[in-house]
Amino acid sequence: MEIRLNDRVVLVTGGSSGIGEAICRCLAEAGATVALHFRSRREHAEELVASFGRESEAFQADFSEPRNATALFDRVIERYGVVDVLVNNAGIFVDSPVERESDLWLDDWNRTLAVNLTAAGMLCRSAINHFRERSGGRIIHIASRAAFRGETEEYLAYAASKGGLVSLSRSIARSFGHHNITSFVIAPGFVRTPMTADYLARNEKRIIEGELALRELTSPTDIAPLVAFISGGMMDHATGCTIDINAGSYMR
Repeated sequence: MEIRLNDRVVLVTGGSSGIGEAICRCLAEAGATVALHFRSRREHAEELVASFGRESEAFQADFSEPRNATALFDRVIERYGVVDVLVNNAGIFVDSPVERESDLWLDDWNRTLAVNLTAAGMLCRSAINHFRERSGGRIIHIASRAAFRGETEEYLAYAASKGGLVSLSRSIARSFGHHNITSFVIAPGFVRTPMTADYLARNEKRIIEGELALRELTSPTDIAPLVAFISGGMMDHATGCTIDINAGSYMR
C-alpha cells in the first residue's frame, strides 16, 4: 500500500525538530505540501522546506502568546487557500518542581498550558471553521502517555496539558463528525528528541531497564508514518481514538 498525499496541504506545528521534523519529512515523502511551523530555528526550518519542494514553506510563530496560533493559521490559508490536515505537535516540557517559588511555578504552568494546549485549541477553532466551509478535514494531536498515567512531580503542567489535548480531540470528534471533521490522538512515551535530551541524560538507563517492554526508546520515525497514514484518510472511522506508541511502557 502506498500513501499518496499529493493534493494535501498539511500544517505541522513544531516542525523544525524532533517528532515534528520526522512528521514533516514523512509527509513530504508522501507528496504533501507541508506548512512547517517553527518558533526559533528559522535557518533549519527553511532548509527543510527547501528540501521538501512541492511549495512547502516555513511559518514562524511563538505560541507562548496563543493568539499567534490564529494568526499562523490565517497566514497559511492566505498562502495556500486551504489546509487539509492540522497536526498539533508543538509542545514544551518544563521542569518545575512544586517546591519552586509560587509565582515562578505559576509562570511555568501558564507557559506550558499556553504552548501545549491553548495554542492548539486556537488552531483547532480556526481549522474547524475552515473545514466546515469546505466539507471536512483532519486534526491529529501529538499528546503523551502522561495524559493517562500521569507524570512525575516536576511535570504536572505537562501532564495536565496533554490530558486536555486528549479531551479536546474527543470533543471535536463527537461534535463535528457530521461535518466530516475527524480528530485523532497519538500518545507517545519518552521519545529521543532534543526536548527530552536533558531528562534522558539523567534517566535513560532507568527508563529502558525499568519501564519499557521493548529494549530501546521510541524514535520520531516510529511516530511519523502513522501521521501520514491518518492524513491519507485511511483511519477516519477511528475518529476520536488514541493510539499509544510508547515501547510498551504503558498499556491501557
